[in-house]
Amino acid sequence: MLTGTEIAVAGVAAVAAGLVNALAGGGTLIAFPVLIGLGVPPVAAKISSTVSLCPGYLGGALTQRTDLKGQSHRALILLPAAIIGGLAGAILLLFTSPGIFQILVPFLILVGSLFLAVQDHVRNWIRRRSEDGKTGTGDGRIGIVPVTLASVYGGYFGAGLSVIVLAVLGISYDDSLTRLNALKQCLALAANTAAAVFFVFSGSVMWSFTVLMAAGSLIGGVMGGALAGRIDPNQLRWVVVGVGTVVGIVLLLRL
Repeated sequence: MLTGTEIAVAGVAAVAAGLVNALAGGGTLIAFPVLIGLGVPPVAAKISSTVSLCPGYLGGALTQRTDLKGQSHRALILLPAAIIGGLAGAILLLFTSPGIFQILVPFLILVGSLFLAVQDHVRNWIRRRSEDGKTGTGDGRIGIVPVTLASVYGGYFGAGLSVIVLAVLGISYDDSLTRLNALKQCLALAANTAAAVFFVFSGSVMWSFTVLMAAGSLIGGVMGGALAGRIDPNQLRWVVVGVGTVVGIVLLLRL
């Protein structure tokens, strides 16, 4: 049974993570450290946060579904790669010893914060390449290996996955940022869903926290949709980057 304090802290963190994911991305950098702070072992915290925050990716994919028109060939080739990568990352996580993962945690948080920090630079770079006609080939197969590798990271930890996938797509395909961003949403959804489904049947999910946080993240996602246009996503993103950086440094100093 969760205590009242645990319910309050986990619930608030989940709402905040859902809100952040809806507006700026990076909800994992909130939910995961909070679970660790509540005493959940790092591997179980990662697994539980992945499962609880997974529905939020569906909302992002549905929002941009109209921009997927004409990309069915790419999607049919890359979605299996994202699923395989997500599963591979999830399996790799379960085979990582708790001691090693605990050492990796601060570095993973700092890397996720870095990916989130460079998000705008990646988007601007892709936009410039598209305008200059300097992007890569449109052959869907060219993205299979990099999308698979990015999805392995997504299944293993995941913070900043969307930035990595978008960069991969920008290098591989000659298309607009809007359309590539829509494809990125679907691939991130596929990788995270594959990992979450695997985790559900792994017996490692802490359901007392996960169910509570799934409800909270859903509420936060709805709030994010309602507040879109009223909150500057860039400012919110930098708050998350700052929090993730501080948490990562604190955990690093405790090793």
